[in-house]
Amino acid sequence: MKKYLPNEIKNIVLLGASGSGKTTLSEAMAFEGKVIERRGSVENDSTLSDNTDIEHTYKRSIYPSQMFAEFNGYKLNIIDPPGSDDFCGGLFSAFKIADVGILTINAEEGFEAGTEIQARYARKHMKPIIFFVNKLDSEKASWENTLESMEHNSHVKPVVVQYPLNPGVGFNAIIDVLLMKCFRFTDDNGTRIEEPIPESEKARAAELHNKLVEAAAENDESLMELYFEKGELTEDEIRSGLKWGISRRDLIPVFCGSAKKDIGTKRLMEFCCRVAPGPVKAPNVKTVDGEEVEPKVDGPTVIFVYKTHSEPHLGEVSFFRVITGTLTEGMELTDTQNGSKEKIGQIFIPVGKNRVKVDELCAGDIGCVVKLKNPKINRTLATAGFEGVIEPIKFPEHRFRTAVKAVKNSDDEKLGEALAKASLEDPTIVVEYSKELKQTIIHGQGEHHLNILKWHLTNNLKLDVEFMPPRIPYRETITKAAAADYRHKKQSGGAGQFGEVHIVIEPYYDGAPVPSKFKIDGKDIVLNVRSTEEIDLEWGGKLVFHNCIVGGAIDARFIPAVIKGIQEKMENGPLTGSYARDIRVALYDGKMHPVDSNEISFKLAARNAFKEAFRNAGPKIMEPIYMIEVLTPSDRMGDVMSDLQNRRAIIEGMTSEKGFELITARVPLAELYRYSTVLSSLSNGRASYNMKFLCYEQVPSDVQTKLLKEYQDTDEE
Repeated sequence: MKKYLPNEIKNIVLLGASGSGKTTLSEAMAFEGKVIERRGSVENDSTLSDNTDIEHTYKRSIYPSQMFAEFNGYKLNIIDPPGSDDFCGGLFSAFKIADVGILTINAEEGFEAGTEIQARYARKHMKPIIFFVNKLDSEKASWENTLESMEHNSHVKPVVVQYPLNPGVGFNAIIDVLLMKCFRFTDDNGTRIEEPIPESEKARAAELHNKLVEAAAENDESLMELYFEKGELTEDEIRSGLKWGISRRDLIPVFCGSAKKDIGTKRLMEFCCRVAPGPVKAPNVKTVDGEEVEPKVDGPTVIFVYKTHSEPHLGEVSFFRVITGTLTEGMELTDTQNGSKEKIGQIFIPVGKNRVKVDELCAGDIGCVVKLKNPKINRTLATAGFEGVIEPIKFPEHRFRTAVKAVKNSDDEKLGEALAKASLEDPTIVVEYSKELKQTIIHGQGEHHLNILKWHLTNNLKLDVEFMPPRIPYRETITKAAAADYRHKKQSGGAGQFGEVHIVIEPYYDGAPVPSKFKIDGKDIVLNVRSTEEIDLEWGGKLVFHNCIVGGAIDARFIPAVIKGIQEKMENGPLTGSYARDIRVALYDGKMHPVDSNEISFKLAARNAFKEAFRNAGPKIMEPIYMIEVLTPSDRMGDVMSDLQNRRAIIEGMTSEKGFELITARVPLAELYRYSTVLSSLSNGRASYNMKFLCYEQVPSDVQTKLLKEYQDTDEE
């Protein structure tokens, strides 16, 4: 393979809803680029992209795939991520290294749910896109309805470059209003002949051509002057204006065809080569310090790892983009974050599950290497002379969580290793073991996302696992002061155990004055604070401990044991076993024995005294509250709002956004289990949401009663 320079490279991400034909389009592009001699099909499980067993089972993309095509002197790197929003992690990675997107739109469905979501992500990442209206050969294809839906829903102006002459069964001709030609296709392998535009279409083509010229001229003052002066622009002048418009996301050119019959693919690729932004024209990659890195062939070599994948009998394959410089085999690079060294072995260009070996890759190009010592995503590797760190990929917050455990205890270690590897390959899968909940929790983008992980564990790794609702990390605290005392006494031959403590507890808040006197049950308790210890609890909140012992009632050497006993009980709260927080404890009296007193005695006495005082101090349970933002179609807003209110949500605000409503609400975590699945059902897959921890708030009294009853029943068992 020849060495491609930055101005000869186009990095393209294919976008679109599930079923819009992205994978079929990528197959046609690889065919036109002579990468494959025969096109595969999704139906026959023979495409380059969908090459895993589970993708064959579901007949849809689940993992992002990468390939390339050599075409008209250019190299097109093509990334085909999944269309489902549950697997958007691959799409976010692709946005990081691609310079332009081709958004496929199903001519039967128009601007559907998945199209809206992926167009929204492209807008968020400021990626220019090109529309490709696909499946125009299907019986229910409607060009007019699809175009109308694009014009209505797109935030960027769609500009027609092509339209179908005869959509529907028998579709085989396209009118190109940039070239002002008719392309007629004579077979299902992209063979085309050029014809004059039919007389019946000349007026329509001329009208669309004028709109195209005006859209191109709007993006360049000099072109606008030329247009006013001549009343027309040349093809190259139109391309120049379109290039600027696409790069700035001021317009979206519209192409059409049938990827299945390879109609329109070649023309789309020609346009990408000549007009779409590449590494040179696209915005420069930035470092975390905001410095731009130009894609130069000479100078220091910098690569950015955006994906990793484990392959049987091979190990970890790391995918990267060359940000600047030239990467060659045997080169030694340094991780600019931690200084670790990596020696580059053989360099490959991925083609689905296959690879093509190359000797070097230039700035702007994409490739992969095998067996890096540290194959993590978001690494910046560079030669001497470059010390920056490339901005990392910012993956979306998780939207679904579940607890997981191995059916057989003997598989626990194997499960842990498998989950760690899954998280390495897909950073939108977050795995944590909660000491508090005593569960392994996995977070993902949706129920289907984690069900696919379960399928992988069960079928590929032969691990029987069980998913279950995760427990909620409640917190316990108090609302008023209370006092208690407890004597621990044990005599069983030999040395005994004895310890007695008298404590008073009250709620703690920042800036609270140091207590000096309490009136508990009609009894005055006077405190003389001798020392104070303020402890930041690892689960949040504080324990403030005042030592108010006078006259040597308890020896100073036992005070740490008292604090430890209280902390242990706070770690396993008296109400539900949840963590307790924000409590102030004053130890004001007690007794000890000259022989039988020891640390364990005072620890146990403190635990029980704290438990008794806690139950009399107006205890309350706090629950985690999340702030969620739901973007829903306006016509589904009533259903979504009703569902949120049933989940004890407090609506914070609502704003409108071109046919959508953005709802901001505070919702208890306990009410959000499987919310992604329900929301998808309520909106026919058109709504999306994100969630972020906000605070802890007191649960309603009926919920607290229910929780106490559940814990009591469990405790009795």
